[in-house]
Amino acid sequence: MKQILITGDRSGSGKTSITLALTALLAKGYRVQTFKVGMDYIDPSYLSAASGRPCRNLDSFALTPGQVQEIYSYGCRDADIALVEGVRGLYEGAEALTDVGSTAAIAKSLDLPVILVVSAQSITRSAAALVKGFQAFDPNVRIVGVILNNVKGGSHKAKAVAAIEHYCGVPVIGAIPRMDEMQLTMRHLGLVPYREGAGKGDFDQRIETITAMIGKYVDLERLVTLMKGSTVPVHPFPSFEKTPEPDVTIGIAFDEAFNFYYSDLFDVLSSLGAKTVMFSPVHDTLPEADGYIIGGGYPELYARELEANQPMREAISAASKRGTPIYAECGGLMYLTDRIVLQAGWQGAAGEKHYAMCGVFSGETRMPARRVVSYVTGTSDMNSPVGQAEFHGHEFHHSDVVLSPETRFAYRLSRGIGIRDNLDGAVTGNTLGSYTHLHPVGSRGMLEHFVRTCRKK
Repeated sequence: MKQILITGDRSGSGKTSITLALTALLAKGYRVQTFKVGMDYIDPSYLSAASGRPCRNLDSFALTPGQVQEIYSYGCRDADIALVEGVRGLYEGAEALTDVGSTAAIAKSLDLPVILVVSAQSITRSAAALVKGFQAFDPNVRIVGVILNNVKGGSHKAKAVAAIEHYCGVPVIGAIPRMDEMQLTMRHLGLVPYREGAGKGDFDQRIETITAMIGKYVDLERLVTLMKGSTVPVHPFPSFEKTPEPDVTIGIAFDEAFNFYYSDLFDVLSSLGAKTVMFSPVHDTLPEADGYIIGGGYPELYARELEANQPMREAISAASKRGTPIYAECGGLMYLTDRIVLQAGWQGAAGEKHYAMCGVFSGETRMPARRVVSYVTGTSDMNSPVGQAEFHGHEFHHSDVVLSPETRFAYRLSRGIGIRDNLDGAVTGNTLGSYTHLHPVGSRGMLEHFVRTCRKK
Protein backbone atom coordinates (compact mmCIF):
# COMPACT_ATOMS: atom_id res chain seq x y z
CA MET A 1 0.00 0.00 0.00
CA LYS A 2 1.15 3.55 -0.75
CA GLN A 3 0.84 6.40 1.75
CA ILE A 4 1.13 10.20 1.66
CA LEU A 5 0.11 13.24 3.71
CA ILE A 6 -0.88 16.54 2.10
CA THR A 7 -0.65 19.67 4.19
CA GLY A 8 -0.45 23.43 3.78
CA ASP A 9 1.88 26.20 4.81
CA ARG A 10 -1.15 27.94 6.37
CA SER A 11 -4.93 27.93 6.51
CA GLY A 12 -6.27 28.98 3.12
CA SER A 13 -3.35 27.50 1.20
CA GLY A 14 -5.77 25.47 -0.92
CA LYS A 15 -4.91 22.04 0.51
CA THR A 16 -8.57 21.02 0.95
CA SER A 17 -9.52 21.64 -2.68
CA ILE A 18 -6.28 20.01 -3.84
CA THR A 19 -6.67 16.94 -1.60
CA LEU A 20 -10.30 16.52 -2.66
CA ALA A 21 -9.38 16.62 -6.34
CA LEU A 22 -6.40 14.29 -5.94
CA THR A 23 -8.63 11.82 -4.09
CA ALA A 24 -11.19 11.86 -6.90
CA LEU A 25 -8.49 11.44 -9.55
CA LEU A 26 -6.66 8.62 -7.75
CA ALA A 27 -9.93 6.83 -6.97
CA LYS A 28 -10.41 6.23 -10.70
CA GLY A 29 -7.63 3.63 -10.57
CA TYR A 30 -7.03 2.82 -6.90
CA ARG A 31 -8.90 2.05 -3.70
CA VAL A 32 -8.18 5.25 -1.80
CA GLN A 33 -8.64 5.51 1.97
CA THR A 34 -8.70 9.11 3.20
CA PHE A 35 -8.01 10.56 6.62
CA LYS A 36 -8.36 14.07 8.02
CA VAL A 37 -6.11 15.49 10.72
CA GLY A 38 -8.06 17.29 13.43
CA MET A 39 -11.57 17.16 14.83
CA ASP A 40 -13.34 18.29 11.68
CA TYR A 41 -16.59 17.05 10.14
CA ILE A 42 -16.94 18.94 6.87
CA ASP A 43 -13.70 18.18 5.01
CA PRO A 44 -14.19 14.44 5.67
CA SER A 45 -17.65 14.63 4.08
CA TYR A 46 -16.01 15.69 0.79
CA LEU A 47 -13.22 13.12 1.02
CA SER A 48 -15.69 10.32 1.78
CA ALA A 49 -17.73 11.23 -1.29
CA ALA A 50 -14.65 11.43 -3.52
CA SER A 51 -13.18 8.09 -2.40
CA GLY A 52 -16.36 6.10 -1.83
CA ARG A 53 -14.98 5.06 1.59
CA PRO A 54 -15.61 6.69 4.98
CA CYS A 55 -12.93 9.26 5.78
CA ARG A 56 -11.58 8.89 9.33
CA ASN A 57 -10.21 11.54 11.69
CA LEU A 58 -6.77 11.48 13.33
CA ASP A 59 -6.01 13.90 16.16
CA SER A 60 -3.07 13.69 18.55
CA PHE A 61 -4.82 15.86 21.15
CA ALA A 62 -8.01 13.79 21.44
CA LEU A 63 -6.39 10.40 20.74
CA THR A 64 -3.43 8.49 22.15
CA PRO A 65 -0.67 7.39 19.72
CA GLY A 66 -2.03 3.84 19.95
CA GLN A 67 -5.54 5.01 19.06
CA VAL A 68 -4.21 6.99 16.09
CA GLN A 69 -2.43 3.89 14.82
CA GLU A 70 -5.49 1.72 15.44
CA ILE A 71 -7.81 4.01 13.47
CA TYR A 72 -5.28 4.35 10.66
CA SER A 73 -4.67 0.61 10.36
CA TYR A 74 -8.38 -0.19 10.60
CA GLY A 75 -9.25 2.32 7.87
CA CYS A 76 -6.47 1.09 5.57
CA ARG A 77 -7.72 -2.50 5.38
CA ASP A 78 -7.78 -3.54 1.67
CA ALA A 79 -6.85 -0.01 0.47
CA ASP A 80 -4.25 0.67 -2.24
CA ILE A 81 -3.50 4.26 -1.18
CA ALA A 82 -3.80 6.08 2.13
CA LEU A 83 -4.22 9.84 1.62
CA VAL A 84 -4.14 12.05 4.72
CA GLU A 85 -5.24 15.70 4.64
CA GLY A 86 -3.64 17.96 7.23
CA VAL A 87 -5.21 20.73 9.26
CA ARG A 88 -4.28 24.42 8.98
CA GLY A 89 -0.51 24.92 8.61
CA LEU A 90 1.80 21.93 9.01
CA TYR A 91 2.97 22.89 12.51
CA GLU A 92 -0.19 24.50 13.91
CA GLY A 93 -1.40 22.65 17.00
CA ALA A 94 -2.81 22.99 20.48
CA GLU A 95 0.25 24.71 21.99
CA ALA A 96 3.03 27.07 20.97
CA LEU A 97 5.94 24.87 22.08
CA THR A 98 4.70 21.35 21.30
CA ASP A 99 3.28 19.72 18.19
CA VAL A 100 0.31 18.10 19.96
CA GLY A 101 -2.79 18.44 17.79
CA SER A 102 -0.75 19.29 14.70
CA THR A 103 -0.41 17.71 11.29
CA ALA A 104 3.31 17.29 11.99
CA ALA A 105 2.54 15.08 14.99
CA ILE A 106 0.45 12.74 12.83
CA ALA A 107 3.08 12.68 10.07
CA LYS A 108 5.73 11.59 12.57
CA SER A 109 3.50 9.16 14.44
CA LEU A 110 2.62 7.30 11.24
CA ASP A 111 5.97 7.92 9.50
CA LEU A 112 4.28 9.51 6.48
CA PRO A 113 6.00 11.45 3.67
CA VAL A 114 4.59 14.97 3.31
CA ILE A 115 3.57 17.06 0.30
CA LEU A 116 3.58 20.75 1.26
CA VAL A 117 1.02 23.00 -0.47
CA VAL A 118 2.41 26.54 -0.63
CA SER A 119 0.33 29.59 -1.43
CA ALA A 120 2.78 31.30 -3.79
CA GLN A 121 0.79 34.46 -4.36
CA SER A 122 3.21 37.37 -4.87
CA ILE A 123 6.34 35.34 -4.02
CA THR A 124 8.86 33.43 -6.13
CA ARG A 125 12.33 32.98 -4.62
CA SER A 126 10.87 33.60 -1.18
CA ALA A 127 8.84 30.42 -1.66
CA ALA A 128 12.12 28.50 -1.41
CA ALA A 129 12.96 30.23 1.86
CA LEU A 130 9.53 29.31 3.17
CA VAL A 131 9.91 25.63 2.22
CA LYS A 132 13.46 25.58 3.59
CA GLY A 133 12.18 26.90 6.89
CA PHE A 134 9.50 24.22 7.07
CA GLN A 135 12.15 21.56 6.39
CA ALA A 136 14.52 22.90 9.06
CA PHE A 137 11.87 23.49 11.73
CA ASP A 138 11.50 19.77 12.41
CA PRO A 139 13.88 17.48 10.48
CA ASN A 140 11.80 14.48 11.59
CA VAL A 141 9.01 15.62 9.26
CA ARG A 142 9.87 14.34 5.78
CA ILE A 143 8.76 16.89 3.16
CA VAL A 144 9.20 15.04 -0.13
CA GLY A 145 7.49 17.39 -2.57
CA VAL A 146 5.75 20.72 -3.05
CA ILE A 147 2.58 21.87 -4.81
CA LEU A 148 2.40 25.60 -5.54
CA ASN A 149 -0.99 27.27 -5.49
CA ASN A 150 -2.11 30.74 -6.62
CA VAL A 151 0.55 30.96 -9.33
CA LYS A 152 0.12 33.96 -11.62
CA GLY A 153 1.81 32.84 -14.84
CA GLY A 154 4.69 31.14 -16.60
CA SER A 155 7.48 33.39 -15.32
CA HIS A 156 6.14 33.25 -11.77
CA LYS A 157 5.98 29.47 -11.92
CA ALA A 158 9.44 29.06 -13.47
CA LYS A 159 11.22 31.20 -10.87
CA ALA A 160 9.44 29.64 -7.87
CA VAL A 161 9.97 26.07 -9.12
CA ALA A 162 13.64 26.64 -9.92
CA ALA A 163 14.30 28.23 -6.51
CA ILE A 164 12.56 25.49 -4.52
CA GLU A 165 14.14 22.61 -6.39
CA HIS A 166 17.61 24.20 -6.20
CA TYR A 167 17.65 25.32 -2.56
CA CYS A 168 15.37 22.71 -0.99
CA GLY A 169 16.19 19.58 -2.97
CA VAL A 170 12.56 18.47 -3.41
CA PRO A 171 10.47 18.38 -6.59
CA VAL A 172 7.61 20.73 -7.30
CA ILE A 173 4.95 18.37 -8.63
CA GLY A 174 2.29 20.97 -9.38
CA ALA A 175 1.77 24.68 -9.97
CA ILE A 176 -1.88 25.71 -9.93
CA PRO A 177 -2.97 29.10 -11.29
CA ARG A 178 -4.91 31.59 -9.21
CA MET A 179 -8.59 31.20 -10.13
CA ASP A 180 -11.83 32.01 -8.29
CA GLU A 181 -13.24 28.67 -9.50
CA MET A 182 -10.76 26.87 -7.24
CA GLN A 183 -12.62 27.97 -4.10
CA LEU A 184 -15.18 25.71 -2.41
CA THR A 185 -18.42 27.19 -1.07
CA MET A 186 -18.08 28.66 2.45
CA ARG A 187 -20.34 29.77 5.30
CA HIS A 188 -19.98 30.92 8.91
CA LEU A 189 -18.43 27.68 10.27
CA GLY A 190 -16.39 26.83 7.18
CA LEU A 191 -17.27 24.81 4.10
CA VAL A 192 -20.83 23.87 3.20
CA PRO A 193 -21.09 20.13 4.08
CA TYR A 194 -20.93 17.87 1.04
CA ARG A 195 -24.27 16.20 1.83
CA GLU A 196 -26.01 19.56 1.79
CA GLY A 197 -24.57 20.75 -1.50
CA ALA A 198 -24.44 17.54 -3.52
CA GLY A 199 -26.93 17.39 -6.34
CA LYS A 200 -27.05 21.15 -6.80
CA GLY A 201 -25.78 22.15 -10.23
CA ASP A 202 -23.41 24.97 -9.29
CA PHE A 203 -21.99 23.01 -6.35
CA ASP A 204 -21.29 19.87 -8.39
CA GLN A 205 -19.95 21.92 -11.27
CA ARG A 206 -17.45 23.69 -9.02
CA ILE A 207 -16.10 20.39 -7.70
CA GLU A 208 -15.79 19.07 -11.25
CA THR A 209 -13.93 22.23 -12.26
CA ILE A 210 -11.54 21.95 -9.31
CA THR A 211 -10.86 18.29 -10.09
CA ALA A 212 -10.19 19.03 -13.75
CA MET A 213 -7.85 21.90 -12.87
CA ILE A 214 -5.82 19.81 -10.42
CA GLY A 215 -5.61 17.00 -12.95
CA LYS A 216 -4.21 19.44 -15.48
CA TYR A 217 -1.65 21.15 -13.28
CA VAL A 218 -0.46 18.42 -10.86
CA ASP A 219 1.70 15.47 -11.95
CA LEU A 220 -0.33 12.58 -10.56
CA GLU A 221 2.19 9.93 -11.57
CA ARG A 222 4.99 11.82 -9.83
CA LEU A 223 2.82 12.08 -6.72
CA VAL A 224 2.40 8.30 -6.62
CA THR A 225 6.15 7.75 -6.93
CA LEU A 226 6.72 9.99 -3.89
CA MET A 227 4.37 7.95 -1.73
CA LYS A 228 5.69 5.62 0.92
CA GLY A 229 5.23 2.03 -0.21
CA SER A 230 4.87 -0.49 2.59
CA THR A 231 2.53 -2.90 4.26
CA VAL A 232 0.47 -1.24 6.95
CA PRO A 233 1.30 -2.97 10.25
CA VAL A 234 -1.44 -5.29 11.40
CA HIS A 235 -2.74 -4.05 14.74
CA PRO A 236 -5.53 -5.33 16.94
CA PHE A 237 -8.72 -3.29 16.67
CA PRO A 238 -10.20 -3.33 20.20
CA SER A 239 -12.27 -0.21 19.52
CA PHE A 240 -13.95 -1.84 16.51
CA GLU A 241 -14.35 -5.51 17.40
CA LYS A 242 -17.90 -6.60 16.62
CA THR A 243 -20.22 -8.20 19.16
CA PRO A 244 -22.21 -11.23 17.90
CA GLU A 245 -25.66 -9.64 17.96
CA PRO A 246 -26.83 -6.09 18.78
CA ASP A 247 -29.16 -5.96 21.74
CA VAL A 248 -29.89 -2.22 21.90
CA THR A 249 -31.13 0.27 19.28
CA ILE A 250 -29.91 3.87 19.11
CA GLY A 251 -31.51 6.47 16.87
CA ILE A 252 -29.10 8.86 15.13
CA ALA A 253 -30.38 12.25 13.96
CA PHE A 254 -29.07 12.61 10.41
CA ASP A 255 -30.29 15.10 7.82
CA GLU A 256 -29.46 18.52 6.40
CA ALA A 257 -29.64 20.08 9.90
CA PHE A 258 -27.65 17.44 11.80
CA ASN A 259 -24.79 15.60 10.11
CA PHE A 260 -21.62 16.23 12.11
CA TYR A 261 -20.49 12.71 12.99
CA TYR A 262 -17.14 10.94 12.89
CA SER A 263 -17.20 7.82 10.74
CA ASP A 264 -15.79 5.81 13.64
CA LEU A 265 -18.96 6.42 15.66
CA PHE A 266 -20.97 3.83 13.78
CA ASP A 267 -18.23 1.17 14.02
CA VAL A 268 -17.75 1.82 17.73
CA LEU A 269 -21.49 1.67 18.46
CA SER A 270 -21.68 -1.61 16.57
CA SER A 271 -18.76 -2.98 18.60
CA LEU A 272 -20.68 -2.07 21.77
CA GLY A 273 -23.72 -4.08 20.71
CA ALA A 274 -25.81 -1.20 19.39
CA LYS A 275 -27.83 -1.16 16.20
CA THR A 276 -28.26 2.32 14.72
CA VAL A 277 -31.30 3.73 12.93
CA MET A 278 -31.22 7.08 11.17
CA PHE A 279 -33.98 9.65 11.47
CA SER A 280 -34.52 13.23 10.34
CA PRO A 281 -35.66 15.85 12.87
CA VAL A 282 -36.66 17.97 9.87
CA HIS A 283 -38.77 15.43 7.99
CA ASP A 284 -39.60 12.35 10.09
CA THR A 285 -41.40 11.11 13.15
CA LEU A 286 -39.23 9.84 16.01
CA PRO A 287 -38.46 6.11 15.58
CA GLU A 288 -38.67 3.66 18.46
CA ALA A 289 -35.25 3.26 20.06
CA ASP A 290 -33.56 2.65 23.39
CA GLY A 291 -31.64 5.91 23.16
CA TYR A 292 -30.88 8.78 20.79
CA ILE A 293 -27.84 10.74 19.60
CA ILE A 294 -28.27 14.20 18.09
CA GLY A 295 -24.99 15.43 16.63
CA GLY A 296 -23.84 18.83 15.50
CA GLY A 297 -24.78 20.62 12.33
CA TYR A 298 -26.62 23.74 11.27
CA PRO A 299 -30.00 23.83 13.07
CA GLU A 300 -29.95 27.62 12.79
CA LEU A 301 -30.23 27.35 9.00
CA TYR A 302 -33.22 24.99 9.28
CA ALA A 303 -34.86 26.54 12.34
CA ARG A 304 -38.13 27.17 10.50
CA GLU A 305 -38.35 23.56 9.28
CA LEU A 306 -37.39 22.17 12.71
CA GLU A 307 -40.05 24.29 14.38
CA ALA A 308 -42.63 23.13 11.83
CA ASN A 309 -42.06 19.47 12.74
CA GLN A 310 -43.90 19.80 16.04
CA PRO A 311 -44.59 16.04 16.46
CA MET A 312 -40.82 15.38 16.39
CA ARG A 313 -40.08 18.10 18.95
CA GLU A 314 -42.81 16.86 21.27
CA ALA A 315 -41.69 13.23 20.91
CA ILE A 316 -38.08 14.09 21.83
CA SER A 317 -39.27 16.09 24.83
CA ALA A 318 -41.48 13.18 25.94
CA ALA A 319 -38.67 10.66 25.49
CA SER A 320 -36.39 12.77 27.66
CA LYS A 321 -39.03 13.04 30.39
CA ARG A 322 -39.49 9.25 30.32
CA GLY A 323 -35.78 8.82 31.02
CA THR A 324 -34.80 7.58 27.56
CA PRO A 325 -31.07 8.42 27.22
CA ILE A 326 -30.31 11.25 24.81
CA TYR A 327 -26.81 12.49 23.98
CA ALA A 328 -26.55 15.79 22.04
CA GLU A 329 -23.53 17.76 20.82
CA CYS A 330 -23.46 21.43 19.81
CA GLY A 331 -26.23 21.69 17.18
CA GLY A 332 -28.03 18.93 19.04
CA LEU A 333 -27.73 20.94 22.26
CA MET A 334 -29.21 23.97 20.48
CA TYR A 335 -32.15 21.84 19.29
CA LEU A 336 -32.89 20.74 22.87
CA THR A 337 -33.29 24.30 24.21
CA ASP A 338 -36.62 26.13 24.31
CA ARG A 339 -35.93 28.23 21.24
CA ILE A 340 -33.37 29.44 18.73
CA VAL A 341 -33.19 33.24 18.51
CA LEU A 342 -31.68 34.64 15.31
CA GLN A 343 -30.83 38.27 15.86
CA ALA A 344 -31.49 41.08 13.40
CA GLY A 345 -29.01 41.04 10.55
CA TRP A 346 -28.24 37.33 10.84
CA GLN A 347 -28.32 35.83 7.34
CA GLY A 348 -29.84 39.11 6.14
CA ALA A 349 -32.86 39.00 8.47
CA ALA A 350 -34.61 42.35 8.90
CA GLY A 351 -35.59 41.67 12.53
CA GLU A 352 -35.13 39.21 15.34
CA LYS A 353 -36.62 35.75 14.73
CA HIS A 354 -37.68 33.20 17.35
CA TYR A 355 -38.13 29.49 16.55
CA ALA A 356 -39.50 26.95 19.02
CA MET A 357 -37.32 23.90 19.64
CA CYS A 358 -37.71 20.84 21.92
CA GLY A 359 -37.71 22.51 25.32
CA VAL A 360 -35.75 19.75 27.04
CA PHE A 361 -33.45 22.37 28.59
CA SER A 362 -34.93 25.58 29.97
CA GLY A 363 -33.24 28.39 28.06
CA GLU A 364 -32.49 29.57 24.55
CA THR A 365 -29.84 29.63 21.85
CA ARG A 366 -28.79 33.03 20.50
CA MET A 367 -27.08 33.67 17.18
CA PRO A 368 -24.75 35.10 16.23
CA ALA A 369 -22.35 35.13 19.14
CA ARG A 370 -18.58 35.11 19.38
CA ARG A 371 -16.93 32.41 17.29
CA VAL A 372 -15.40 29.76 19.57
CA VAL A 373 -12.78 27.30 18.29
CA SER A 374 -10.89 25.44 20.98
CA TYR A 375 -9.61 22.13 22.19
CA VAL A 376 -11.33 21.02 25.38
CA THR A 377 -10.25 18.96 28.37
CA GLY A 378 -12.39 18.11 31.35
CA THR A 379 -14.03 15.56 33.56
CA SER A 380 -17.58 14.23 33.62
CA ASP A 381 -19.32 13.17 36.80
CA MET A 382 -20.90 9.80 37.41
CA ASN A 383 -24.46 11.15 37.54
CA SER A 384 -24.85 11.47 33.79
CA PRO A 385 -25.63 9.12 30.89
CA VAL A 386 -21.92 9.07 29.90
CA GLY A 387 -20.57 8.30 33.36
CA GLN A 388 -17.44 9.45 35.14
CA ALA A 389 -14.39 10.04 32.96
CA GLU A 390 -11.61 12.38 31.90
CA PHE A 391 -11.93 13.52 28.31
CA HIS A 392 -10.26 15.47 25.51
CA GLY A 393 -12.48 17.06 22.89
CA HIS A 394 -13.17 20.10 20.76
CA GLU A 395 -15.69 22.95 20.57
CA PHE A 396 -16.52 24.99 17.49
CA HIS A 397 -19.59 27.21 17.46
CA HIS A 398 -20.98 30.62 16.57
CA SER A 399 -23.86 30.54 19.06
CA ASP A 400 -24.47 31.16 22.74
CA VAL A 401 -26.69 28.82 24.77
CA VAL A 402 -28.19 30.59 27.79
CA LEU A 403 -29.76 28.14 30.25
CA SER A 404 -31.65 28.69 33.51
CA PRO A 405 -29.53 29.15 36.67
CA GLU A 406 -30.87 25.84 38.04
CA THR A 407 -29.31 23.82 35.22
CA ARG A 408 -27.07 20.99 36.38
CA PHE A 409 -23.80 20.40 34.49
CA ALA A 410 -21.93 17.10 34.26
CA TYR A 411 -18.72 18.47 32.70
CA ARG A 412 -16.07 20.51 34.48
CA LEU A 413 -13.65 21.96 31.93
CA SER A 414 -9.99 22.65 32.64
CA ARG A 415 -9.61 23.92 29.08
CA GLY A 416 -12.33 25.36 26.88
CA ILE A 417 -15.37 27.57 27.41
CA GLY A 418 -18.38 25.24 27.36
CA ILE A 419 -21.88 26.55 27.98
CA ARG A 420 -20.94 28.90 30.84
CA ASP A 421 -18.12 29.46 33.31
CA ASN A 422 -16.13 26.43 32.06
CA LEU A 423 -19.16 24.22 32.66
CA ASP A 424 -20.58 22.04 29.92
CA GLY A 425 -22.69 18.93 29.53
CA ALA A 426 -26.09 20.18 30.71
CA VAL A 427 -28.02 17.28 32.24
CA THR A 428 -31.65 16.58 32.96
CA GLY A 429 -32.54 12.99 33.80
CA ASN A 430 -30.76 10.81 31.22
CA THR A 431 -30.35 13.63 28.69
CA LEU A 432 -27.00 15.34 28.20
CA GLY A 433 -26.30 18.26 25.85
CA SER A 434 -22.87 19.84 25.40
CA TYR A 435 -20.85 22.13 23.19
CA THR A 436 -17.97 19.66 23.55
CA HIS A 437 -17.48 17.27 20.62
CA LEU A 438 -15.95 13.94 21.67
CA HIS A 439 -14.08 11.51 19.43
CA PRO A 440 -15.79 8.10 19.63
CA VAL A 441 -12.48 6.21 19.92
CA GLY A 442 -10.79 8.63 22.31
CA SER A 443 -13.91 8.71 24.51
CA ARG A 444 -15.05 5.14 23.89
CA GLY A 445 -15.56 4.55 27.62
CA MET A 446 -18.11 7.37 27.79
CA LEU A 447 -19.90 6.02 24.75
CA GLU A 448 -19.88 2.55 26.30
CA HIS A 449 -21.49 3.96 29.45
CA PHE A 450 -24.15 5.66 27.32
CA VAL A 451 -24.94 2.37 25.56
CA ARG A 452 -25.20 0.61 28.93
CA THR A 453 -27.60 3.32 30.09
CA CYS A 454 -29.70 2.75 26.96
CA ARG A 455 -29.65 -0.99 27.59
CA LYS A 456 -30.90 -0.56 31.17
CA LYS A 457 -33.73 1.71 30.10
